[in-house]
Amino acid sequence: MAIKRKIALAAAAVLLAALLVAGWFALRLAPAGLTDGPVLVGEARRGGLTIALPAAVADVRIRAASTPGRPIVLIDPGHGGRDPGATGVSGSVAEKQLTLAMASELADLLEKRGRVRVAMVREGDVYLTLDQRAAIARRIGASLFVSLHMDSAPNPLARGTTLYSLSDVASSAEAARFASAENRAGEALSSEADGSLRSILSDLALRGQMEQSAELARRTVRRAAGRIALRPRPHQFAAFQVLRRADTPALLVEAGYISNAEDEALLATREGRAPLVLVLAQAIEADLAARRLR
Repeated sequence: MAIKRKIALAAAAVLLAALLVAGWFALRLAPAGLTDGPVLVGEARRGGLTIALPAAVADVRIRAASTPGRPIVLIDPGHGGRDPGATGVSGSVAEKQLTLAMASELADLLEKRGRVRVAMVREGDVYLTLDQRAAIARRIGASLFVSLHMDSAPNPLARGTTLYSLSDVASSAEAARFASAENRAGEALSSEADGSLRSILSDLALRGQMEQSAELARRTVRRAAGRIALRPRPHQFAAFQVLRRADTPALLVEAGYISNAEDEALLATREGRAPLVLVLAQAIEADLAARRLR
């Protein structure tokens, strides 16, 4: 009898363990809406993940080109809403205002020239995270992503435009500092900023994205030379998360230093911004045309 009792107890223990394991798997595999607690990005659950996005993400206006089916250029005015970005040396302007003005002028010019379709990440003073900005590029199938910024530096003499492309390793301490500041300001949603995209894109695709981005930066520098003030090293690269997640060739333009009185005066007016806007439009069109011929 003692042996039978031990066997029965052992069988009951095995059954209980099996039920516990089955229950654990049921909870893990249940749809997100049927389980308690928040769904985390990257968590192994089936079902949907709903993230509340501002209305600006849902209503992106794509401006038509003169010929249907032309590639889409997405222009990203940096900062916005509760994130003003850098403040001008005069104290009268904020980066978010100037980037929106320049983005609008670039979009208008590209639309007028009619060679590409164009859209803007934001057309008003709204706040978007880096993930939301990049998600727009992916959702609309952008062929090119251009993010516009202005910087501020401790040295009031620092001025000029810099073109940044994506790289895992920064080209300089200044590039690393700028990328770090922009990545923090963007408040990315994912806690695995580098790993999340690598799980989606192959290394080959990501390398291709980096190479095309660098070529666009070099093309822009060539067109800008002698026409606008450039930094001593006008093409730099660093790990900008908004460029990485856009899943398309991308360029980050630091139009100048609004901590410098001359740069601020130029960037605060349409006339002062016009030379850089034209350079960017020409470089964008040339880059997309070259890609179509390959």
